[in-house]
Amino acid sequence: MRDRRLIALWAAAILALFIVEIAELTHVFRVPILSAVGNLVSFIFALVFTTILALVGALFIGIYISQRMQSGGGFTEFEEEMLRMRGEVQRMAKDLEELKGGLLPEKGSAPVDGTTRGADPPGTRRPP
Repeated sequence: MRDRRLIALWAAAILALFIVEIAELTHVFRVPILSAVGNLVSFIFALVFTTILALVGALFIGIYISQRMQSGGGFTEFEEEMLRMRGEVQRMAKDLEELKGGLLPEKGSAPVDGTTRGADPPGTRRPP
């Protein structure tokens, strides 16, 4: 659910920027360029604000890239241990199947004790 909210937020931001761009192309905004550049204080404020945002963005991108470079990309020790345990469980299950195959008689073969009946299902006993 959190991912859907994040996707919706990004979609809304992109849609808002798209609407602003369309408004700019169709001349809905009628602010002359010289008023923004002509006021020295607003120009400096915009320049400083943009520079700060660019530096913060570069910092976060740098952190992300360095973290990805330093991580080996392999499995963590915990994941390796879980994979070893999975292999052991699979080996034990295979060994158990082999043991079951050696104890239970084959279909159509005579039981070990010489009687003619087959093996009883687990939990049921026939009287002798």
